[in-house]
Amino acid sequence: MTAPAPSLSEVLARPDVWRGGDFARVTAEPSGHAELDRRLPGGGWPVGALTELFPEAQGIGEMQLVLPWIARLTQAGGRVAMVDPPHLPFAPALAQAGIVLSRLLLVRPQSEDGGLWATEQILRAGSCGAVLAWPGRLGAVELKRFQLAAETGKTTALLFREPRAAAEFSPAALRLKLTARPGGLRIDIFKCRGGTPAAVDVLLPALAANG
Repeated sequence: MTAPAPSLSEVLARPDVWRGGDFARVTAEPSGHAELDRRLPGGGWPVGALTELFPEAQGIGEMQLVLPWIARLTQAGGRVAMVDPPHLPFAPALAQAGIVLSRLLLVRPQSEDGGLWATEQILRAGSCGAVLAWPGRLGAVELKRFQLAAETGKTTALLFREPRAAAEFSPAALRLKLTARPGGLRIDIFKCRGGTPAAVDVLLPALAANG
């Protein structure tokens, strides 16, 4: 026999179903940038979900964008994992930004598949408050697995991806295009669970060196 179709209320109660404007359902961590947080549902990076960042080029300030958030998490005793960053993080700059270095986990996989596996396992385990990852090419299957793992571990996940990937489908709750501006970034919010797409300029703190 065919199972009865679920009711509308049952469908809307699922965590993977959302409606535009439903701000109350978004749990978030403040990014540390007040102007950005005012534009994001819940006031920051969504918890238990994927956020995708698409910088127009490496080194335009994408790390400075997330440093205040990482600093707050590590100062509160949380752990942050960084999976396969393109450059070795510069410890003095991270410490200057207020990050507790002993709370950072740097993962250097030996292969692209190893990086995907490590990202999913850390998200699912829930042992880190946040996971920052720089994956290569991702398909719909890998993104869905990441999303389910983030939900299971109630972990905030930020994926740094190439600009061309912004045109692809993604289950991510939040997707941002980053463009360099004098002293900061232009952030185009082109997908936003529970909110309205918008654009905002964020000024970034000056650091002695890039992380």
